[in-house]
Amino acid sequence: MGLTDKDSGHEWWRHAVTYQIYPRSFADASGDGVGDMLGITTRLPYLRDLGVDAIWLSPFYTSPQHDHGYDVANYCDVDPLFGTLGDADAMISKAHALGLKVIVDLVPNHSSTEHVWFQAALAAGPGSPERARYIFRDSPEGAPEGTPPNNWHSVFGGLAWTQVPDGQWYLHLFDSSQPDFDWRNPEVGDMFVDVLRFWLDRGADGFRVDVAHGLFKEESLRDQVVEEGETPDSGAQTDTSMVERTLRDEPMWDQPEVHDVYRRWHQVLAEYDGDRMFVAEAWTQTPESMARYVRPGEFSQAFNFAWLLASWSAAEFSDVITGTMDALRPVDGSPTWVLSNHDVVRHVTRYGGGAVGLARAKAATMTMLALPGSAYVYQGEELGLPEVEVADEFRTDPLFIRTGQGGRDGCRVPIPWSGTAAPYGFGPGSGQPWIPQPDDWADLTVEAEEADQESTLAFYRAALAARRTFATTAGDDVEILDAGSDVLSFRRGPVTVVLNCGTDPVALPDGEVFLASGPVDGKLPADTAVWLR
Repeated sequence: MGLTDKDSGHEWWRHAVTYQIYPRSFADASGDGVGDMLGITTRLPYLRDLGVDAIWLSPFYTSPQHDHGYDVANYCDVDPLFGTLGDADAMISKAHALGLKVIVDLVPNHSSTEHVWFQAALAAGPGSPERARYIFRDSPEGAPEGTPPNNWHSVFGGLAWTQVPDGQWYLHLFDSSQPDFDWRNPEVGDMFVDVLRFWLDRGADGFRVDVAHGLFKEESLRDQVVEEGETPDSGAQTDTSMVERTLRDEPMWDQPEVHDVYRRWHQVLAEYDGDRMFVAEAWTQTPESMARYVRPGEFSQAFNFAWLLASWSAAEFSDVITGTMDALRPVDGSPTWVLSNHDVVRHVTRYGGGAVGLARAKAATMTMLALPGSAYVYQGEELGLPEVEVADEFRTDPLFIRTGQGGRDGCRVPIPWSGTAAPYGFGPGSGQPWIPQPDDWADLTVEAEEADQESTLAFYRAALAARRTFATTAGDDVEILDAGSDVLSFRRGPVTVVLNCGTDPVALPDGEVFLASGPVDGKLPADTAVWLR
């Protein structure tokens, strides 16, 4: 029956909890310090027992790994670092046997410079059909030597253009090893339809689409308009206000032509049985522009980053909920909720770190899980892992390499599974994995937390089990309740949620507490959430 009509409301992904696996850092079966397909396969029962419905794997394709797999050299094979195509098939088969759906990451905005198409483009020269698959341009006529085609900057810092020996420039909105495709060339669209079919035929249940808002650029490739004295910036919009925000000029993002691509992909997915889905990573500037990606006939879902970007604030969380629901309602969109992923500081640390950060992280997670729609959980958050301060010599993120600051390595440290010292059961070896693990993680291993009924892992298992009792039956309406400036409270069907973001305990409304993120004795303490019925 394929991708069912949006009006049916019964597709598996509408209320799923999906667990994001960062393959390099999840489980290492080979002992080389890097996670792999076989490692993932052996740990799938753990995810089944955790209570998630699906897994999403960050890229595992053939790649020189300059951006840890987001620089793809071959979209239809597995990088030897992670195993073989047969290993991927076995992983998908085992996941399905355990009742888990499998979502694979698709990277359509750009390839690796080592992709056969880009190598052909370099060899063929200016004006060739091979170069027309990417965005190659000359310097502006009459401009001084070494002037790039426009003023755009890379998300990773520095110019978004690199010059090749014959004088032309190619566009890369990310690292120079990641040239952007020219999606105005129909060859590009046809190639990605073939990629979709390749993985759908192998059993993939869906796709997470990287940089979904970036495929098309304004055809003129005009300069970005910025205020006098400001530097052009291609980075993601991070203003979380749902009412008033300053919109900036972004000729490189969110162009209307991109929606034609996703309408075509929707039809491809509809040819396959089992409610195949795709979810957009679309960093757009408003809830309304985000909602356009989930209109009927386009994406199943789009990541909603507003909560992830919000401060620890009942008012901000309330604005995120109402803004999200209001934007999606006209297009019958299915909301998503996420607190951490492989690109941001882990939310235990964002919320203050230590005991306070962990308490807030659990409370926010519980609040998010009660909302209609689906939730995405990043590997290790069920253990309460904090952000790690990685020494500069171990940082490999191109964002850090290009700018000398920031970087995403701290949220990508390999998972601790067992034992009292690195590698904490991550692999069979005895040394540190590809990013060193902290010396104080013995109490945060899966083994240690499984033996502790008060652990973060025990909390996640209880929360996911409780969620299953109402996720698909409580309806999609959310009523925000007036509970004071420091308290977020809402009702969804038979469930009332109360989150105390303040500093003092508050009275609880009537009802039976059937889940709490921390101890509750008559009143709701600070940094704690409850579900009541």
